Amino acid sequence: MASQEEKQAQPFVDIFNEDEAEKSFLLSKPTCFIVLGKPGSGKKTLARKLAQMWKCIFIEALEVIQMNIHEKTEYGLKCQELLFKGQSISEELVTEMILKKTESPEVAHFGYVLSGFPSLSEEYMTVSQQLEKIKNLKLKPDFLINIKCSDYDLCQRIAGQRQHPASGQVYQRNQWDPNVIEKHKKKKDHYEEEHEEEEEEEEQEEREETAEEPLMTSEFLHQLVQRPEDILENAEERVGKYKDIMLHPLEDLMVEQDCQYLFELDGNQQPDDLLVVNKNYICSYCSFNKQDELWRVLSSYKLIAPRYQWRRSRWGQACPVALKKGDIVMGNPDLAVSFLGKMYILSSPEALKTFMLNPRPYLLPPMPLPPCKVIVFGSPLSGRTTICSLIAHKYKGKV
Repeated sequence: MASQEEKQAQPFVDIFNEDEAEKSFLLSKPTCFIVLGKPGSGKKTLARKLAQMWKCIFIEALEVIQMNIHEKTEYGLKCQELLFKGQSISEELVTEMILKKTESPEVAHFGYVLSGFPSLSEEYMTVSQQLEKIKNLKLKPDFLINIKCSDYDLCQRIAGQRQHPASGQVYQRNQWDPNVIEKHKKKKDHYEEEHEEEEEEEEQEEREETAEEPLMTSEFLHQLVQRPEDILENAEERVGKYKDIMLHPLEDLMVEQDCQYLFELDGNQQPDDLLVVNKNYICSYCSFNKQDELWRVLSSYKLIAPRYQWRRSRWGQACPVALKKGDIVMGNPDLAVSFLGKMYILSSPEALKTFMLNPRPYLLPPMPLPPCKVIVFGSPLSGRTTICSLIAHKYKGKV
């Protein structure tokens, strides 16, 4: 009764506290996805598009290998050494890199879209063990997306793939087969005839583009090759292996998942048609040149809503990353970013990179906490160490 009376006594109190809402978001778990499906069903393509739409980190075996090699990490140097020797990268090393990536600072902030894990290879861990790893991740997947496709359609699609050796680009049958291209062209011509009201210039451009497609394909047609894994017999074997060792454990995983967070998609559709997920939140990062013009420019830049204006944060011009370390360092306006409708100014490119990977640790309470530095003098055995320890304990400092 008392709480109800208090609410009635203060009818105009704002129940939407901005600080509490911001704190709630910073403590919240980022959205994470895992894309499942048979080999060749388009998991990687959909996962990449999904990561771009939701601003998540795309995690896939080849992606993490290339990333580690490019950044010259410990794992990357091991991969390079194996590749220089002509050896394949072990399943154990790939799995370690994937799991390490799921624990990275940027994933802790942006979330992830995981594809190709669990894998069919049981060289290092069985499918059940891989699924246990997924269940025990620090950031568990929120959404399970299963791409369903009949065995016949999938095998025919895989068998129709061709690769260009020089670029590594893979082409579907409707991109290289002259018969399929001709059928596609006839459909377009028929469509153009039915829509004669359209402007002549647009029709001419469309016909020129249509005419160029077969010519471009014909230049590379004799260079395209079929990969061993795309041969029909090998594709059928991979699909059969998937059904034997992976299908039932994945079905158990999907049964445990809340049905409102489980999506089953038709693998015969185009990847763009499968993307029906709305964006939840976007972190927009903006750069500016002059300190004096920063807030003036910001007031009308990439507005969230009409008449909305970006605002200063409680950090002002101080660098949040430096402040977390106990130093008050004024930020550089060239290194300004926006997050949750407020501006933060970083002091160095390293601080900017760290902040953009995961700003949460630098914004959660009790930050911003201005550092207080105390020095204690005294003669020997006067209790300097004791008083230092007490002060540090009281104000959460370091001795």
